[in-house]
Amino acid sequence: MADIDNKDQTEMDPADMEDVEDVEEEETGEDENSKAARQLTVQMMQNPQILAALQERLDGLNGSPSGYMESLPKVVKRRVNALKNLQVKCAHIEAKFYEEVHELERKYAALYQPLFDKRSEIVTSAYEPTDEECEWKADEEAELTDEMKEKAKLEEEKKDEEKEDPKGIPEFWLTVFKNVDLLSDMLQEHDEPILKHLQDIKVKFSDPGQPMSFTLEFHFEPNEFFTNTVLTKTYKMRSEPDETDPFSFDGPEIMSCTGCTIDWTKGKNVTLKTIKKKQKHKGRGTVRTVTKTIPNDSFFNFFTPPEVPENGELDEDSEAVLAADFEIGHFIRERIVPRAVLYFTGEAIEDDDDDYDEEGEEADDEEGEEEADEENDPDYDPKKDAAPPAECRQQ
Repeated sequence: MADIDNKDQTEMDPADMEDVEDVEEEETGEDENSKAARQLTVQMMQNPQILAALQERLDGLNGSPSGYMESLPKVVKRRVNALKNLQVKCAHIEAKFYEEVHELERKYAALYQPLFDKRSEIVTSAYEPTDEECEWKADEEAELTDEMKEKAKLEEEKKDEEKEDPKGIPEFWLTVFKNVDLLSDMLQEHDEPILKHLQDIKVKFSDPGQPMSFTLEFHFEPNEFFTNTVLTKTYKMRSEPDETDPFSFDGPEIMSCTGCTIDWTKGKNVTLKTIKKKQKHKGRGTVRTVTKTIPNDSFFNFFTPPEVPENGELDEDSEAVLAADFEIGHFIRERIVPRAVLYFTGEAIEDDDDDYDEEGEEADDEEGEEEADEENDPDYDPKKDAAPPAECRQQ
């Protein structure tokens, strides 16, 4: 028997393994009921519906108390409650901290604004920067000789003479939007001619003593699409712990947002589209054409967000739209407006990408290891990993 136990299992065929298992069952004295229970368990674990239900149950246990707190002596639980009360006080102090941060943002926004105003004047050709203001030593120019610089300057001047003199920086904000994935996903082809008229985006903070909020102002030059010169989006925030769940506080959160009414020129509203539908009369069999106006995908839907009811309850679709809306509003306020030129040139996008390079390299390494493992696997069949037929590929 010892020889059988020590025998290399790779030398046994499946029949041998079954024989050994039968012998072990007989020796352990396993009765028929135990066998049936074990077989039933195996069958249940092979049922995908049962596994899914079990996984859902396990997921529901994540974050639930382990029972350790319940096992503590009463006197220790009492002290833990004291720590919780201290934590609530910490949350209230943190809320005050963020209120002061908001005040600092308002203070420094006033210092930034003259620079942003001058940026707008250059973009819209209201101001032509001096030669000194236009000097910029790019990395690739650092090692150029004076002769090469002069040659490059002459070539640029020749190109400028051949081209029509553009005003300011054409399509500045449209280019920014198209360069940022978060914003370009919102853009439709019919939005682009309108956004060519966008001249500036400004951030305005709520006045001192008023509830915390900020407003995004989109300034447009006169155009054929709508009569508004400014479109606004206001985000109302809260910076205080929820009384029912104070430990969830993690800084200011957007509670709601309001857009504005766009005064569209007749026939230019890109947020709506007209469709024609044929209807057949059930009795007479006559056919008529019905014209319907339905919502259309557009960036300008950004200015008509879902309204948050007083009870704060929203359906899943509205919650998803608002969550994306809040993310976009924060991104425009914190990244786009302060660093617009770097998103125009693409430099800020490269910086954002650098944050993910290391993770990407790790992922590539893992893929390489998996491929190597597959090649070394004697049972690996490369045909199984072949690309699906063209008609099966995701569009």
